[in-house]
Amino acid sequence: MIVASGTSSRHVNSIAQNLLEELRHNGIKGIEPEGAETGEWVLVDAIDVIVNIFKPESRKHYELEKMWQMPGEKKERKERRATNK
Repeated sequence: MIVASGTSSRHVNSIAQNLLEELRHNGIKGIEPEGAETGEWVLVDAIDVIVNIFKPESRKHYELEKMWQMPGEKKERKERRATNK
């Protein structure tokens, strides 16, 4: 899984379109992005790799990176943030 960000809806869609062009150029066809209508979060299922392209606000909201956190890591991170304020 790849998680990427664009700076705007236009940028997110542009990244997705460039990715699709590269996939097609390399012989991978029939892949259609999900979410390109709004450009908040575009998902491209490239068979063996799933690419998520977010606007920063959406990336922060969904926090997909948390899927790889170890148990207890979230609590430790919150505690560190609280002490750094």
